[in-house]
Amino acid sequence: MRPYFRLKKLLDISLAAVGSILLILGFPVFNQSFLLWFALLPLLYLLLEKSLVASFLFGLVYGAIFFLGIFYWILEVAGYTYLHHALLAIYLGSYIGLFGLSYSLILKRLGITAGLAASPFIWTSLEYLRSTASFLALPWGLLAHSQYQYPMIIQISSVLGLWGVSFLIVGANAGMTSLLISMRPGNPKPSLLNLRLSYSKSALLIFVVAVFSVSATLVYGLWRTTRPIEGQPIRISIVQGNIEQKKKWDPKYARDIMQRYGDLTIKANQMRPELIVWPETATPWSVSRHPQLMKEIQLLSIETNSRILFGSAEGQKFTSLLIGRNFHNTAFLIEPGQKIENIQKYHKIKLFPFGEYLPYKEVIPWSWIGAADFGSYIPGSEYKLFKMDGERFATTICWENLFPDLVRRFVNRGAKFIVNITNEAWFGETAAPEQFLSMNVFRAVENGVYVVRCANTGISCFIDPCGRVVDRVRNEEGKIVFVSGFLTGEVVPLSPNTFYTSYGDWFPWLCITISIGFILAAILAKNPKDSLRKT
Repeated sequence: MRPYFRLKKLLDISLAAVGSILLILGFPVFNQSFLLWFALLPLLYLLLEKSLVASFLFGLVYGAIFFLGIFYWILEVAGYTYLHHALLAIYLGSYIGLFGLSYSLILKRLGITAGLAASPFIWTSLEYLRSTASFLALPWGLLAHSQYQYPMIIQISSVLGLWGVSFLIVGANAGMTSLLISMRPGNPKPSLLNLRLSYSKSALLIFVVAVFSVSATLVYGLWRTTRPIEGQPIRISIVQGNIEQKKKWDPKYARDIMQRYGDLTIKANQMRPELIVWPETATPWSVSRHPQLMKEIQLLSIETNSRILFGSAEGQKFTSLLIGRNFHNTAFLIEPGQKIENIQKYHKIKLFPFGEYLPYKEVIPWSWIGAADFGSYIPGSEYKLFKMDGERFATTICWENLFPDLVRRFVNRGAKFIVNITNEAWFGETAAPEQFLSMNVFRAVENGVYVVRCANTGISCFIDPCGRVVDRVRNEEGKIVFVSGFLTGEVVPLSPNTFYTSYGDWFPWLCITISIGFILAAILAKNPKDSLRKT
């Protein structure tokens, strides 16, 4: 018997690994997003007869493999070690472990039907909690992100947020799992395969609900993506400098960096844009501490007779060179002939933990895991909007566009389009830029506004209110990352009133409430009526 059980454990682990690999393949750069619609089936099926402890562990393994797979590029960052990568995988994987634990508990106490019905609520709740967990918040690798290339599917985000897309994917997986179980042949011995007719009807209902939900989502998506976008457009040029990370803060390259941005700006100005955008930390030094740089950009603005939006910071991320000082990561908007004291600026609100600051460094001994004190940047406190010819827009910096509620707050305050400036040179030619892009798409759909993305090394692009990537900066060979260039496009300032913009993350909170209800009912159940032990 022991060899049999060993083989079964090996097969179970292999099944979990297969599910994880299917998830990985569904995300950039593989982009086989159709795999997500059944990638959870192995996990949902595997946990049907597992103990609570085993369900947590299998979920943990499933999640750890997935996150290791999509986060491989972070190893490119100097100072980030395999130890850090392992800790990250365990931390993120534990959320899927908790999903497995909760799902298994409901299965055992309330039955298969309840477990499968609860699964999308539990998964969505845990994705939301992972995305909002204080300094550990990381809204990355959410199931919804895999669908960013399919506008008809993701339009539901304008009502439910991207959480609705994740919910839909898990619901579809639950429906197929339910159908798979109900179609299995009977067995004269009491076991999981000897399912009662009553459960088969319930299974069919779950499947029908899943099919209806997907169909309704596609109908809504068709309606929304075929509506015309009306309004007076604004012409914007985005400049992709392609400055190598090792050169950005090296004084001997400072003049070359400013020359490159100056040349690209002059070329872009031939398209007569009303706004020219440079990336995050485009200047080699802080313009606040080096006024000559600010004057140089002001003269360039006068020469081109165009507004220039650019990022400038006191120093680079992931270093400990700024300890003891308090600095901002800032976006500036310069207009031709404008006085320095009237220049508009926005200080980054959502700082990058372990890159721009060290969280709770007075309390938590981060040195135990080799985390250096990066700690000098301080967050901004104002959701500042930039004004341009009577129109208002917001500028988010770096990973701020990953956070749905933060961007929503800008739009609620009157932003009619979003400009995201970023620098992803840290991560090399990996999946990171496209993964960042996939998340930006949802900010456009959720709020019904254009998103303009300007990155140092790419991907720089225009995204319309339906999440369609209109165009990208590319070279003659079609390469879009680690190339320099510019792109001019038009955006229409919009004053949308999407349900998500108005009411925010109401849907994940509903999922949390329902999940708690399922779990409490499972804990308090005295006589389970449809548990696995009775099927």
